[in-house]
Amino acid sequence: MNDPRAQLLDAAVMHVPFDGWTDATFKAAVADSGIDPTVARAVCPRGAVDLAVAYHHSGDAQMLTALKGVDLKALRFRDRIALAVQLRLEAVDDKEVVRRGTTLFALPHYAADGAKLVWGTCDQIWTALGDASDDVNWYTKRATLSGVYTSTVLYWLGDTSEDHADTWAFLDRRIDNVMQIEKLKAQVKDSPTLSKLMAGPNWLLSHVKAPKRFPKGDFPGSWTAPRD
Repeated sequence: MNDPRAQLLDAAVMHVPFDGWTDATFKAAVADSGIDPTVARAVCPRGAVDLAVAYHHSGDAQMLTALKGVDLKALRFRDRIALAVQLRLEAVDDKEVVRRGTTLFALPHYAADGAKLVWGTCDQIWTALGDASDDVNWYTKRATLSGVYTSTVLYWLGDTSEDHADTWAFLDRRIDNVMQIEKLKAQVKDSPTLSKLMAGPNWLLSHVKAPKRFPKGDFPGSWTAPRD
């Protein structure tokens, strides 16, 4: 492990349940890892906050790796989404580390970071599942899944059922709710009267385009939005 940020994160995780994603944790990680403090600050200018972001990204990476080993074509689409969210949560070794992260990103000055991380996770899920939408659906799919993902994480944090069975049932119910909304949208689209009423809004929405994207190759036929 030659990446200083990875070394710092590995050293920090054991301190987070006690001290949170704080400066105390960052200092302990620097001391435990043996990374030069100047180098540590260079790779993590915001200290533990940047490590919390790196921790979330590492969970996303583990989820994508796990998804590669699944025959997604054998599953219904709703089950693919549920599986992806489940794999993302199962990538977590310690709930308290996530709980501390949830607290951190609930703070007003870090809320934008938290929203970006959730959006990024949902973007990667849709990309991994082969989504190639390039219109307003690109946004609505990720926004809807962000709501499902966030509520499921909060439920999971308080779930004490065996193998988190209650969480997976909760997740299934949330996805069922989304599917009902999609059915309603289809009914509106198929109704001549409602289609006329929605002509103006639909015309405006037709001009909304997804961000420019490029082939990545992690998954056959997948695409991903460029990262900063």
